[in-house]
Amino acid sequence: MELNAKSTDRNLLLELSGELDHHGARDAIAETERAIDAALPRRLMLDFSGVTFMDSSGIALILRAQKRMQNLGGSMVVCHVPQQAKRVLEAAGICRLVAVR
Repeated sequence: MELNAKSTDRNLLLELSGELDHHGARDAIAETERAIDAALPRRLMLDFSGVTFMDSSGIALILRAQKRMQNLGGSMVVCHVPQQAKRVLEAAGICRLVAVR
């Protein structure tokens, strides 16, 4: 799992690529939290276009990022979610809790 962060004007874009599974999620969650803490964004976009596989570990990453953004008074959106990952999010009901586009 790789994570690329781009920050401008208190907007943070995190581009994820690779497999977001049990093995890669711990590092991805830590990197996501570090990027949020460094940028202190008002808006976070998680770009999943490069995610080739996701299991429930991806849900943990999304929910932790959402909670951190709520604590900062900001907003978050998950975008460009591949079909396989979208099925995981829909099955867990995450689309009702987090903006997914």
